[in-house]
Amino acid sequence: MLKNQFLLFCVLSLGITTSNVSSAFDLSNIGTAINIGKNLGKAITLKEDDVKRTAALSAEQMDKENKVAPAGNKYAKRLEAIVKNLKKHDGLELNYKVYLSDDVNAFAMPDGTVRVYSGLMDLMKDDEVLGVMGHEIGHVKLQHSFNQMRKQLLTNAAFTTAAASSGAVGTLTNTELGGLGYTFVNSSFSKKDELSADAYSVAFLHSLGKDPV
Repeated sequence: MLKNQFLLFCVLSLGITTSNVSSAFDLSNIGTAINIGKNLGKAITLKEDDVKRTAALSAEQMDKENKVAPAGNKYAKRLEAIVKNLKKHDGLELNYKVYLSDDVNAFAMPDGTVRVYSGLMDLMKDDEVLGVMGHEIGHVKLQHSFNQMRKQLLTNAAFTTAAASSGAVGTLTNTELGGLGYTFVNSSFSKKDELSADAYSVAFLHSLGKDPV
């Protein structure tokens, strides 16, 4: 690929607007553009273990930034009773915690992290919470969470820089890891992925002898 063609590829990949194209081709920016291109190239080779390790570190940081229900808390006890036989399920290693928050939400990350907010538990019966857990586990098993996190990492400047320079996610700061986690939690799955996770949850509940209706 010719130098200008490569630079144009970098410009398009990074979403630079046409009004900024001329500055991107300025000689003072050529080195930066090429380095960014190399970073993206290395990041594209992300393996599943890389994504899962980053997810685990992001979840660890998010746990520090949220109020996690301690073992003796009523929400923690209730969730433990709901998922007591589901720490390993369908080939997955899963870890569950409750965030003490009025938010009505739950999420799961590709490493098997599953978090539910107390606000959601306040609104639901145990079997309904179990259905939500099944939905979130479905996102992990069907690799929706993996694909979402991987896509996010490929467009995250801090991660691509760390991956290209050392190949180690350990160089990311706590702030960057937390940011990755919150971006992941606030992102949306496609309608197809949501329907697939719903179907997984129905089968999940049936396998446990529960009525999904």
